Amino acid sequence: MYTLLDGDGRPYRSIVPARYGGHRRSRIYGRLDCPSALRALARGAYRTHRVFFATESDAISAGYRPCAVCMPGRYAAWRKTR
Repeated sequence: MYTLLDGDGRPYRSIVPARYGGHRRSRIYGRLDCPSALRALARGAYRTHRVFFATESDAISAGYRPCAVCMPGRYAAWRKTR
């Protein structure tokens, strides 16, 4: 079982693994293979604030923004809305 966040930011248990990872404090989400997130995880400080989402719409609904490193197109679109 996996613990994911729904569109309201509430955790739930799922048999399906996450497709996106995020950082609770910075409210950023991105791909699970994001180079920036992997570097942060290697340093060890990122892990305690890591969250997971099944869908991109769940991450957006929960108030997270796209990562500029692994999702540059979506990040650029997000920036235009600011």
